[in-house]
Amino acid sequence: MTTLVEKENEISLDGVRYRIKGNLESVLASVYAAKVVIGDTTRDSQPRSSVLAVSDQRGGIGMFKSEAASTVDRCWWSTCSLRHKSLTLPRLATATALGPATNIQILVEYNDIVYGTYDSSVRSYDSPSDAWSAQLHLLPSSSLATDAVVARLDGVVYLFIAHNNGSAYGYSYFNGTSWANGDEDALYMAWWDHKIWAIDNTGQLRFSTFASGSPGSWSNDAQLPLPDGYVTGLFTGKDSNGNRALFAMTKVGLFVHDFINGEFVPSEFTLPRHKDNGRGTARWRDSMYIPAGNSVYRYTDGASTAVSVLVGPDKDDGLPSDKRGTIKKMVPSHNELFAILDGTTAPVTVDMYASGESTVIDPDIGFSSILGYNELGWEVTWLGTASKAITDAIVSNAYDKYRLWWAQNERVYFMDLPVDIVNPDQISDAQYAPSATHESPWFNMNQDEVTKLAMHLDEILSGITSTETVTLSYALDLNETYTEVKKFDDQPSDTHIGLPLPSAADQEGVPYYWFKYKLDLARGSDNTKTPQVHSTTLVYRKKLAPKNGFSFTIDLHEDHDGKSPSEMRECLARAVASEKKLLFTYRADDINSDVIREYYVDVVSASHLEATGRNERGTSRVSLVEP
Repeated sequence: MTTLVEKENEISLDGVRYRIKGNLESVLASVYAAKVVIGDTTRDSQPRSSVLAVSDQRGGIGMFKSEAASTVDRCWWSTCSLRHKSLTLPRLATATALGPATNIQILVEYNDIVYGTYDSSVRSYDSPSDAWSAQLHLLPSSSLATDAVVARLDGVVYLFIAHNNGSAYGYSYFNGTSWANGDEDALYMAWWDHKIWAIDNTGQLRFSTFASGSPGSWSNDAQLPLPDGYVTGLFTGKDSNGNRALFAMTKVGLFVHDFINGEFVPSEFTLPRHKDNGRGTARWRDSMYIPAGNSVYRYTDGASTAVSVLVGPDKDDGLPSDKRGTIKKMVPSHNELFAILDGTTAPVTVDMYASGESTVIDPDIGFSSILGYNELGWEVTWLGTASKAITDAIVSNAYDKYRLWWAQNERVYFMDLPVDIVNPDQISDAQYAPSATHESPWFNMNQDEVTKLAMHLDEILSGITSTETVTLSYALDLNETYTEVKKFDDQPSDTHIGLPLPSAADQEGVPYYWFKYKLDLARGSDNTKTPQVHSTTLVYRKKLAPKNGFSFTIDLHEDHDGKSPSEMRECLARAVASEKKLLFTYRADDINSDVIREYYVDVVSASHLEATGRNERGTSRVSLVEP
């Protein structure tokens, strides 16, 4: 209820009118405490501003909102290289010559040559001439490859390719000279204990010694205790005792092969059933990395305990909606583990219940990608430009080049990989992609409710030329509409550039609740050059919403508004003790005014000068503040 105060030297507190001595003092109460500097000063020691300095993004992608200083090494999305503290263009992907206009199911290295299966046709790649060979072998019955393994048996190195045509399974093998087909069911294959092993769609495991250049007889071994169609992979690794063993991955978890008893034993790693669980599981360093949809688990099996940890890339905030998908394979390398992510979706039939009709939604949506993991975080190694699945990938030393190879959209690509130094300043022969984009998280500086003012953006850059450029933009308040600040294309190398916001001509700042920036990197025709972003620093100010404080002296010498000094003291005591906010006013604002100076306050201090004995007269010094 509005309480108008029309008399001079009067205030109203909690519905009680008091006479005051002298003027009322009002102050701005909503101010932060002064910063305290311990030790040497830093860039954040400025009393009237704060800084957000980003100089290391090795924590990787997947942080949409950042509310803590511990996540400043994370970004939301980036196609830049994140393996060094400075941002650079990613490594260059090279497309090989076109082969047949068909999808490639399997890539494999054999005798320092990369082979691929174009539907049922097996072909090899000639690196010097950049050409895929004519058909070397035709998989029988229009079969498609499902797995490949290289094995040394009885002194001969073989290439085995498992395949099926939807109803029948089998395998083909190559000894370096001639091809042959085997009719034993083989969905996945592995080499272990001087034998070639195969598992079929029913989960039946078989082996052959493959003596004297022929498979000979196959012997049944373990049987998965699961329904048909549950197996998703067969590979070798170390068991809980540190011994090499066979493992079968399934839609519900990992099974270990008990060689002595000829059976599969369930491991401690289990998952809710899904058709793609475990496809392309790989061992890297001391653990198994197991895909499950858009997730990857690191599973370490020890003699006394087994540890399963979710490592991403769907941790925290995951991936952008058009970059999500299903991880189909994990590919180990020296410095990182690659995840092959299929960003396409299967065709979806949607019933139109009102009309009784149905429609099929196009499956080619989203972008497939290769993501790299180095135990610190994930980066985008390569992003597909077409909405097609990446069907297979390998890391190979073929042609005396350490490379990542992959197949997408009827084309095979490769990328040179480092084996030691990743500092771009120390690598002279690295080749870079033409462009890349880097998006920071949304930053709220740990306070959603407070308006911040972006005053300055500072960039430390190198490698900038007229063709090697960086464009800086920002967006505000969770709206992905960007405002360009500057395109850096004419700066000398190793430059520190400060940019007032919103512009040099208008430096009043940009208010925001949430802030993010974007960097677009590009190069010219020379693929050995890249711009580098060493740091991005936002200088900002936090400002609390205006809240007022009031101080005044209450005169208790005489009766006022029908109350004696004693009664006013009692009312004031109740106000001091109140657990609720109190209505306070000292003005006679028009009830219809746009601004009615009424305040809900707390009593933060009260000091009294009063007589003794029966004399209740005196004064009270009272301080109020809006919470």
